[in-house]
Amino acid sequence: MNFSPPLIDTTRNADLQARLQHNIDHKTKPLGALGQLEDLALQLGLIQRSDNIELAQPQMVVFAADHGIAAEGVSAFPQAVTVQMVGNMLAGGAAINVLARQHGFALRVVDAGVASDIADQPGLIQRKIAHGTQNICTGPAMQEAQCHAALQAGCDVLKALPGNVVAFGEMGIANTSAATLLLHRLAGVSLEDATGRGTGLSDSQLLHKQQVLARAAAQHPNALEPMQALAALGGFEIAMMTGAMLQAASQRRVILVDGFIAGSAALVAHALAPQVKDYMVFCHRSAERGHHLLLAHLQARALLDLGLRLGEGTGALLAWPLLQSSACLMREMASFESAGVSGKEQV
Repeated sequence: MNFSPPLIDTTRNADLQARLQHNIDHKTKPLGALGQLEDLALQLGLIQRSDNIELAQPQMVVFAADHGIAAEGVSAFPQAVTVQMVGNMLAGGAAINVLARQHGFALRVVDAGVASDIADQPGLIQRKIAHGTQNICTGPAMQEAQCHAALQAGCDVLKALPGNVVAFGEMGIANTSAATLLLHRLAGVSLEDATGRGTGLSDSQLLHKQQVLARAAAQHPNALEPMQALAALGGFEIAMMTGAMLQAASQRRVILVDGFIAGSAALVAHALAPQVKDYMVFCHRSAERGHHLLLAHLQARALLDLGLRLGEGTGALLAWPLLQSSACLMREMASFESAGVSGKEQV
């Protein structure tokens, strides 16, 4: 099975951008006074090709999977927590459930590759590729066909969802290890700089994690291209999220990117189709060590910096009101001309 990324249009349109920027600049405010909200309004306008921005039926998708490298003791929590937290999400008790209810997001959890079987139930999408990836210290995380299947499954999950906004989250013990290795391989960041404490490692546990990841990276020296790196070093939830991001951009949806793990999927998606970044709103800067380096590599500026390191998509939904405000300001704020307000005097 081969995976072909969907076609993605660039949002870059000089005439449209000039018109949107003119409208933003001529709202009743000093030039640039709304700061990053103005940049966000311009991005949303370019995505929707309109200054009448409408954000409809927002979706929250959490991809869950397990990682074979957990056997190396790289997480402060046991692998069983993945399926337990999936159960908590399906029961409505996780942080992401609270925020999805607060902000009106429809929430779905995708079993991309959890090590345990999960019974069918409302809110669950069954797309399990395998019962977790293999231990990347001894072999590739997944076979090439499995990687392609995960990417395609992400596309298919996204196609079935309504709306023009989608937020992505994840759940998977040891997934910071996979994200760290992808950052190392695709962005050239050293493992020492990229490796963080994940679920809360002590100093000695962090050193052990760095040593394990160094062994894993050395096991796959030829996995240099994006698809090769994803298959050798990634996770089923990261691969599925990558496919979903590519599909969302091809449908001109706004993509809300959460923290480090979702960021690693964005990194892979960008390596496969650089124009996908036009559709991505990077919602927050995680406390996870490698995330600011990932954002710097993508030349992305996050909306929030709250010291978060939970994942699940929580940072994406916390940033959601900023998108709503930006859209409302673009639609409803008067111009100097319409309000009869004098503009800045020319000196």
